[in-house]
Amino acid sequence: MAASRLPTSKSGLYTDPRPDWLAQRKEEVLDSARPIVDPHHHLWDRGGQRYLIEEIVSDIASGHNVIATVYVEARSMYRAQGPEALRPVGEVEFANGAAAMSASGGYGPAAVCAGIVGHVNLLLGEGARPVLEAEIAASQDRFRGIRHSSAWDADADVAGMYATRPKGLLLDSTFRKGFACLAPLGLSFDAWLFHPQIGELTDLARAFPDTRIVLDHCGGPAGIGSYANRREEIFPAWKRSILEIAKCPNVVVKLGGLAMRLLGYDFHERPLPPSSEELAAAWRPYVETCIEAFGPQRSMFESNFPPDKGQCSYQVIFNAFKRIAAPCSEAEKTALFSKTATDFYRLKLG
Repeated sequence: MAASRLPTSKSGLYTDPRPDWLAQRKEEVLDSARPIVDPHHHLWDRGGQRYLIEEIVSDIASGHNVIATVYVEARSMYRAQGPEALRPVGEVEFANGAAAMSASGGYGPAAVCAGIVGHVNLLLGEGARPVLEAEIAASQDRFRGIRHSSAWDADADVAGMYATRPKGLLLDSTFRKGFACLAPLGLSFDAWLFHPQIGELTDLARAFPDTRIVLDHCGGPAGIGSYANRREEIFPAWKRSILEIAKCPNVVVKLGGLAMRLLGYDFHERPLPPSSEELAAAWRPYVETCIEAFGPQRSMFESNFPPDKGQCSYQVIFNAFKRIAAPCSEAEKTALFSKTATDFYRLKLG
C-alpha cells in the first residue's frame, strides 16, 4: 500500500501510539455486554501515522461492545484544490466514505462514523453558512456539527501547534456571526480549549442558548509547561469553571482526553503501560467532578483515539471508565456510555 505523503500534524499535546508497548498490558474486559457509543475519535494517514477504519475496528475488536462511533474533525483529507473555505468539505467526504465502508458490514458490527463532526472556519462570519450546507450535502445525513478549535495559551510549551491560533476566538464578533449559522441548520458545536478558557465558552453558551455545545476532553485541564507540578492549585480553579459552565443547559461534556500529555501524567514514559486501575485513580477526580456538575444525562465517555492511545489501549481506557462509573445506577451507566451520545448527535442506530 502506498504511504500517504501528507505531512504530520504534531500537536505536542499527546504521544504517538506504540503498539509493542501497549501490547504488554492485556486485561479482561469489564461489563463486556454493555453497549458503548464512542462519541469522539479521529481518522488520519499522515506523517507515517496511520489510523484509518482498519485501525479503529481493530481497537474496537479488543472486547468492548462498541455499537457506534462519532468522527470528530482532525484536519484530515482536506481538498487540495478549490476555494480555501470549502477545502474542509473533503474531510466530511472522507469520514462519510469510512462510514459507508462500515455500513457494508465488512468491518464488524459497529457503525463507525455514524455521526460526523467536521470543521468550518467560523471567522467567515455569515459566509460560513454555504460551507456548512456543503458539508451537510456531502455527508448523506451523517453530518451533525462542527469543531472550530479555540485552544490557545501564552505558553508555547502548553499550546503546541495552537500557539499561533488567535487568542479569545470564542469572544470574537465575526466568529460569533459564523457561530450563529449553526442552530438554524440543526448543528452542534464541539469546543476544544484549555481550562483557563472555559469562561469564554460559558459566555458563548449564554449568548447562544439555542445552540447545542459539547465541551471536549473534560475542559482540557492542563498540567504541562507553566502548569506542571501545580495540580493541587489548578484543580480547584478548573472545578469552579466546570461548575459554572454546567449551569448552561445547552452544554454537555465529553469525559476523556485525559490520556494525552496535556494532563501532566507520565504514563507514556513508564516501562509498562498503565492498568485501568491506575488510570481510574488518576482520572476519577476529573470525571466525577464533571458527572456531578452536568449529570449523567449530559455526560458521555469518549476514547479520543488515537491521541489517547499514546498512554493506553482501547481495551484499558474503557475498563478505566467502567471502574469510575461502577457506583452509578444502571440508567446512569446507560447515559454515560451510550444514550447521551446517541441523543446529542441524533444517531440513527439499528
